[in-house]
Amino acid sequence: MKQLLILLLCIPLWGNAQQKTDDYVCPPCGQCDSIVYHKPGVCPHCGMTLILRDTTKAPKQQLNSICFYLYNGTEVLDFAGPLEVFSYAGFKIFTVGKTKAPVTVQGILKVIPDYSIEDAPPADIFAIFGGDDGVAAGDPEVISWIKRRDAATKGYFSVCTGAFVLANAGLLDSLTVTTFHKSINSLQKAVPSAKVLVDVRYVDNGRVITTAGISAGIDGALHLVARLKGEAEALRIARHMEYDKYVPEQGLVVQH
Repeated sequence: MKQLLILLLCIPLWGNAQQKTDDYVCPPCGQCDSIVYHKPGVCPHCGMTLILRDTTKAPKQQLNSICFYLYNGTEVLDFAGPLEVFSYAGFKIFTVGKTKAPVTVQGILKVIPDYSIEDAPPADIFAIFGGDDGVAAGDPEVISWIKRRDAATKGYFSVCTGAFVLANAGLLDSLTVTTFHKSINSLQKAVPSAKVLVDVRYVDNGRVITTAGISAGIDGALHLVARLKGEAEALRIARHMEYDKYVPEQGLVVQH
């Protein structure tokens, strides 16, 4: 009788434990993370695949931090397209300017950087974009700052002529890369040891991803999401953005 009583008392506790494992949530995206669902599926708000709420049983979601460096004359779509991709993927994004003064991008839009090069925190990925790239590429303080951060930076991502900034920091030496189609020859002259490709949307060297101009940055960003979080996630984001140009593996991945 005593054993039966203990068993009856334990049944509700066991049932609660089972219920707990049936709780599902959206992966961190900043929009609807606190909503709890009681069966697997897709979040109706952001479209991300739900994961178990119990983090000891759920796959760990690796959220990568990305530093977007902006300078006066940055091309808007160069950074805004990838920013949208990475934000939907749940990455932690912050912007940096040489100072904290507003940066005028495209000669029109003013953006207030989160940090300056004096107080910017480390980031897993450093992203740089095209436009009046000489503003950054020709600035010794900015190039020195990028070099000082190199040991703590896991990867680099450039769009369009942002590649010239990486080139001046010595990050494209002996790599296969690309850039804006009108700047192919100029980049080849700037980095003689590199192989600069034309007619490719992006080139992935592992640590360094360079993309062609403007809209190609979206393809490169989706490729990086696919590499880090799976192709299904990249396709989900492309559909959410109604970006039907994205085709998996349309760029070049360099095998080392």
